[in-house]
Amino acid sequence: MSFVYLVIAIVFEVIGSSLLKKTHKFTKIVPTISMLISYGAAFYFLALALYELPLGFSYAIWSGLGTALTAIVGVIVYKEVMNVAKLLGLLLIIIGVAILNLAV
Repeated sequence: MSFVYLVIAIVFEVIGSSLLKKTHKFTKIVPTISMLISYGAAFYFLALALYELPLGFSYAIWSGLGTALTAIVGVIVYKEVMNVAKLLGLLLIIIGVAILNLAV
């Protein structure tokens, strides 16, 4: 069940990070509250995952996949440009997470 909690934590972290842009410097109340709830849920489910999973392993997956998925949301939702440098950076994050997980 801990892996399910970790996946849920990642989803909420991506939602929260993606909503940051919609808050317009925290002047838009609905996106701001939604972002805060999303981050709260992300940390709650991460804490549940950490009950059984190692911290380094969990945080590497949570932050690495969260970063990569948030970048993809930026491209799809916010029409941000994906270039070779960004793609290479995302691939290096994924490779780094994979290496960390192999060391567990």
